[in-house]
Amino acid sequence: MATAKEFRRCALVMGVLSTAEQRHDELLSVLEENFGPVRTESRHLDFPFTDYYDSEMGARPVRYLILFENLVDPSLLADIKTRTNSLELLFADGDGNRKINLDPGILSLSSFILATCKDRSHRIPLKDGIYAETTLIYQNRDFQRLPWTYADYSSDGIRALLRDFRTTYKELLSEKK
Repeated sequence: MATAKEFRRCALVMGVLSTAEQRHDELLSVLEENFGPVRTESRHLDFPFTDYYDSEMGARPVRYLILFENLVDPSLLADIKTRTNSLELLFADGDGNRKINLDPGILSLSSFILATCKDRSHRIPLKDGIYAETTLIYQNRDFQRLPWTYADYSSDGIRALLRDFRTTYKELLSEKK
């Protein structure tokens, strides 16, 4: 019989879609208040993958990823998503339209898992209407796409960023020993 062990802490990665670049410093401050210091922020990338967010956000957003210094217990992913849903409202316009979309994920040595409120066949219910999706798996020295992986996370650019974040995560694991 296998014995349950404590989960290894994971890197918290925040996917950000934003049409509120003028509030970027404010966003970073709010995220650091809630999740601790930012270790790395990617460059801001064009987001040509879908127009799904354009209407609500008022324009085509940019995409970037943030890696936090503090490692997190992966069992807290639903709580983190609930918090980010509330934080998005701080940046909404007067009609309640989001200008910032936050997608928290946990990065381990073997995978990248996103939290979502959308139920699909491949998503695992966590709690309070939050699901977990294994978005990418790390195999053969790279992040591998899955049939349901969103186009932006499937892109070579985001997968390269996550490879860099994985290297930083290894450093964080060594530092925290």
